[in-house]
Amino acid sequence: MTSSMSWWWRGAPLKREDEQVAAAAEPSPFQSVALVVGSTGIVGTSLVDILPLPDTPGGPWKVYALSRRPLPPWSPPPPSSVTHLHLDLADPVAVAEALTPLNDVTHVFYAAWSPRATEAQNREVNSAMLRNVLSAVVPSCPAIVHISLQTGTKHYMGPPEDFRRTAALDPPYSEDMPRLDWPNFYYDQEDLLFDAVAQCGDGAAVSWSVHRPNLIFGFSPRSAMNIVCSICVYAAICRKEGVPLRWPGSLGTWEGFSSASDADLIAEQQIWAAVDPTAKNEAFNCSNGDIYKWRQLWPILAECFGLEWVGYEGEENRVKVSEAMAGKEPLWAEIVKENNLVPTQLHEVANWWFVDALFSVELEFLDSMNKSKEHGFLGFRNTTKSFKSWIDRMKAYNIVP
Repeated sequence: MTSSMSWWWRGAPLKREDEQVAAAAEPSPFQSVALVVGSTGIVGTSLVDILPLPDTPGGPWKVYALSRRPLPPWSPPPPSSVTHLHLDLADPVAVAEALTPLNDVTHVFYAAWSPRATEAQNREVNSAMLRNVLSAVVPSCPAIVHISLQTGTKHYMGPPEDFRRTAALDPPYSEDMPRLDWPNFYYDQEDLLFDAVAQCGDGAAVSWSVHRPNLIFGFSPRSAMNIVCSICVYAAICRKEGVPLRWPGSLGTWEGFSSASDADLIAEQQIWAAVDPTAKNEAFNCSNGDIYKWRQLWPILAECFGLEWVGYEGEENRVKVSEAMAGKEPLWAEIVKENNLVPTQLHEVANWWFVDALFSVELEFLDSMNKSKEHGFLGFRNTTKSFKSWIDRMKAYNIVP
């Protein structure tokens, strides 16, 4: 086994940059140049953390980290190999002006998403964002070799309003399942990616990969879909009010099997696909490789915040988080002040709609990692340990008490 493969076979989480010995004063020449689009999102954050590490395959990496907003206040100073750019991807002129000069990019990692109320709006906005990036980068970067696109398990289920129609699909979901018969912005984005690579010509050495994670456990409190951050805030408010941590979801979600995707694992798979020839021009599911039940994770969350917990109490006693947490903005401000946390507004760190939607679903969103393993990526995570580690990181960065 070559040393370059040991990264994929190790299985254990990588050490993050703040845990590693400082690099030598004289940096090595960069072998690869990454454009991470959506760099302050839940997976983008992990990509920007992992790419500069000294043992990351394809490196040393130079990184352009692209986000709509400036770095959040909890972010540590970036290493010298990372350049942050702030840009609205929906503005084609601004995208062209900012990205066309970056003619040294070799790899694009697209992990951006702008949530909209309907699937029609998601299709319009998110397809345009990806189109703007590809139109600017592909023609102006002669050294580009790979474009990675992150989508998700919704590829197999359709938008939330269509979940009931997809109940006939039999999980675990595999990458060879055909597309569903109704619109999905993930399909639009895939087609844009395929077209962009095809236009490079048959002789061009440009490849693509698509990555479909499940429910993501990660750090970025700016992510609209960060379940770990949202329920940590919920637990902190319960502790402040002196009440138990009540399960707000359905019996099916409480008792049923689920799978999750560690944000670092997703980033590692994307980097693997970007540099390993066996992964070129393929779509891959990306989950931790095990399954769990929320009834197993709920006591862990309660213990992290010193709370008693209550499980499923019957439909007649269910309380939606969005209703229970209504009007709690002043209380969160008190928690932030009393615990000397990074200043945040409640809506910035908690998405109650997402919590209610996730915990109310009766379907089991399980996928298969067989294809990824068969192609050589053997990374995995213990979901219980992953869940606890991201809670600990939220605390360490003073996002929650």
